[in-house]
Amino acid sequence: MPTSLPPDAPVLVLATPGDTAGVAEEIAAVVRVDNPQIEVRLASVTNLADSLPTGRDAVIVPLLTWDDPVVLAEIGKAVAAAGTGAVVTEALGPHPLLAEALHIRLAERGLARVDRVRLLNVSSPVDAVILATVGGERAVHAVQATAVLLASRLTLPVVSASLDSEPGVAMAAQRLRAAGAERLAIAPCLIGHEAPADIVAQAAAAISAGHAEPLGSHSAVAELVARAYGSQLAT
Repeated sequence: MPTSLPPDAPVLVLATPGDTAGVAEEIAAVVRVDNPQIEVRLASVTNLADSLPTGRDAVIVPLLTWDDPVVLAEIGKAVAAAGTGAVVTEALGPHPLLAEALHIRLAERGLARVDRVRLLNVSSPVDAVILATVGGERAVHAVQATAVLLASRLTLPVVSASLDSEPGVAMAAQRLRAAGAERLAIAPCLIGHEAPADIVAQAAAAISAGHAEPLGSHSAVAELVARAYGSQLAT
């Protein structure tokens, strides 16, 4: 990301599938603080057309951890309705930074080792991790690459599962325990606005597992947003 940009540089528009208040607003605030040279706007997908600048380029970054076709289609409709040439980036994941943030969220709840240098000398708090998402089977397949990245960091089995459909968390837990993994944890591959706030806690309670918090406004999320914008400037 350049340290300075011309006055007519594209506007960075964060598109959230949920409410602009709460976590989306927090992420936008972090992006602004870390990148004061960028003009940052925040809009819900339903009001995106009204938030796009006129007579100026824009880069739209969806606040998603995977390329949800339903949300991306709505964004495409908004761009067409606004009649602009705004560019839409891909979702924030999969990416090693996303796996790092998931690792940190697990460690914050005592569900993962923080020190990767001493991995061979420190026992793990859990035997396996379920990377949970929403959006059905398509979402489960889409976050599989993130599951592989997280497994590499944790040196533990990580499987992806859905919180709102099959293949669900309960099925994943059953398979892992059948393979000998008794102590489980759920790592939500969610920013936080994609599902009801209690959906992760309920899923964890149902399988007697621990759980991390959603990614929220973790600094890695803001960095991925800035990188998505910067990659478009480079092209």
